[in-house]
Amino acid sequence: MHDINTIRCLIVDDEPLARQIIRRYIEQVPILQLSGECGNALQAFALLQQQEVDLIFLDIRMPQLNGNDFLKTLKNPPKVIFTTAYSEYALEGYELDVVDYLMKPIPFDRFLKAVNKAYQHSTFKSDANPAQDDRKTDSFVYFRADRKMIKVMLNDILYIESMKDYIKVITATGTIITKQSISSVEAMLPEKDFIRSHRSYIVSSRHIKSFTSELIEIHDTEIPIGKLFRNEVLKVLG
Repeated sequence: MHDINTIRCLIVDDEPLARQIIRRYIEQVPILQLSGECGNALQAFALLQQQEVDLIFLDIRMPQLNGNDFLKTLKNPPKVIFTTAYSEYALEGYELDVVDYLMKPIPFDRFLKAVNKAYQHSTFKSDANPAQDDRKTDSFVYFRADRKMIKVMLNDILYIESMKDYIKVITATGTIITKQSISSVEAMLPEKDFIRSHRSYIVSSRHIKSFTSELIEIHDTEIPIGKLFRNEVLKVLG
């Protein structure tokens, strides 16, 4: 039986080294499960007839059939993250409603951002209890810290603070420090649950105790509202 919290992945790339890098990344993220690897689109098409896959890491420039054309042949395609060294394919990829577009060589933190974005799609969540899904009680993201991937429930995040190349994720139970930009974290988080209040801060709307035009209070901590963000923040907070 498939675990609804696991994303079954397929790597499709004609370069062995590129497949090896993605495979190594997948092995480091507990939420991901490698279902197979293919050296071209025709092999991938055959594999998809035999087993279900949730997410494809798909190279675009391949012999015989490129990634874009392969994707167009699929009736109900899985979610797709394009992996390529050629930026000119990006526009068509987004028109095909792909989750993300990774440029080679792919840094691990950028890979992780794409995976977290993929998980936000309801495809990977149970439809058995829509009310529970609306509350997002089981939604989470992974952060890399202390040489391991740490699972953090979205409900537990109080706020996030930027420290140049690092961020601090303040949760109900402690603090996680990870090397990542605050903008990449912002892209990972659902907009309706998190607010960028300052160039150095993202706050969880559910944990806001009070606010003024200049400050947000969360668990007795005062978070500044930056001038550039003020109008949008006050609009969201009503």
